Amino acid sequence: MLVGERFVADKLTPFFREFQRGEIIAFDNPNFEYSSNPLKFLFQQYVWGPDNWTKRVVGLPGERVQGKIEDGKPVIYINGKKLDEPYVNPYPLIYVRDRKGGPYEISRRTFDPAKGLGNQPFYKIDPADLLPSSYDSLLYAGTPQSYDEFDFTLGADEYWVMGDNREGSHDCRSWGKDAKGMPLKRSLIHGRIFFRILSIDSQEGWLLLDMIKHPISFWSKVRWSRCLNIVR
Repeated sequence: MLVGERFVADKLTPFFREFQRGEIIAFDNPNFEYSSNPLKFLFQQYVWGPDNWTKRVVGLPGERVQGKIEDGKPVIYINGKKLDEPYVNPYPLIYVRDRKGGPYEISRRTFDPAKGLGNQPFYKIDPADLLPSSYDSLLYAGTPQSYDEFDFTLGADEYWVMGDNREGSHDCRSWGKDAKGMPLKRSLIHGRIFFRILSIDSQEGWLLLDMIKHPISFWSKVRWSRCLNIVR
């Protein structure tokens, strides 16, 4: 899943069955400070409150989920068995200046080293946005982080979710107090992502504004091959 994509979420299935491993889900920001008032809590969940996030289900209720480092790479174990994860993004990330943020805001974007800056399949990268450093130091290629090692036994109402863009994902590994990791509560999940409507290289929350501001270049930012397809 790339920045600028829009999806369809199945809101009905969660009422009839639990989520399965490998499914991509939509949920409310687990770090949001929810009200203890039941009515206000419902308002925050369904009307106005936390941001919506999307991640892939890795661990199910009652399972033991472990993150380990093997041969210099992070791996996941479920109840003592290594998990095969063919969906994890195999590309490195590149550090670029985030123009939507302040002058010192930095973003990490999926980058294909086999293609030039002007021919990237995921994001258009302006050389002017690269940080003033050597090219090699701009690439982040999967060096294990402290949060890649963890050990949690999930409760009956908890899931372990992680992003496919594992090297740049803020997920269960780094949520919670002191960023030591925290499972996702079932009550915060509100949909299953199954269809991609649009994919466009834009950080604008309201795409209509982007279209008005850039009526011509807007269409050149559409990733046509990633529009109107099923998400797996």
